[in-house]
Amino acid sequence: MNANRLLNMLLRRLTNWGVGKGIDHLSKPKGDGPAALSPEQARAARKAAKRARQALRITRRFGR
Repeated sequence: MNANRLLNMLLRRLTNWGVGKGIDHLSKPKGDGPAALSPEQARAARKAAKRARQALRITRRFGR
């Protein structure tokens, strides 16, 4: 394996990890923690985060 392929692989992994962490960070409730959201809002936020992760996985697959 040459250095260019190794560098590209490492950068791709680091980027994907960072994007995943960003999704997790943005999907967390702001304010007083879980008590700030109603159960319906919390459920919707979890569902939206799950959808974002699925979309990220699909785009990663297309990027290969």
